[in-house]
Amino acid sequence: MKVEERLAIQELIAKFSNSFDLKDWDGLQACFTETFRAEYAGQPQTVSAAEYAKSRRKTLERFLLHHLVGNYEINFADENSATCRASMIVWRKAEGDESTSHCVYFFQLTKRNAAWKINAVTQRVLWNEGSSPVGK
Repeated sequence: MKVEERLAIQELIAKFSNSFDLKDWDGLQACFTETFRAEYAGQPQTVSAAEYAKSRRKTLERFLLHHLVGNYEINFADENSATCRASMIVWRKAEGDESTSHCVYFFQLTKRNAAWKINAVTQRVLWNEGSSPVGK
């Protein structure tokens, strides 16, 4: 695939990550297909993008957040579907709570109307530091 397609996927994953940090819940919702598969803590579920953004807002609004993402490994099944494995460190801080999660994320992506969207996301925590890992 073209370098432009890889960069578009990296930009999408960066937007996903930065949306949490900026509390841009509409921007987070825009990263996904209308419904998608989310798996956190080994519990897969199908959820709407709106429900996901709402739940993340409820859980994370009180935290200062910083997501740092890299080590992108992108594979294309065809011109409209891809997977991306990326490493991420997530810092969370609020009064009395502070934690860091070191994770690997697995994204399934689909291209619709010339734009890449996430249609599945799986988080695998490698280890946590600090107080209890809150707000996955």
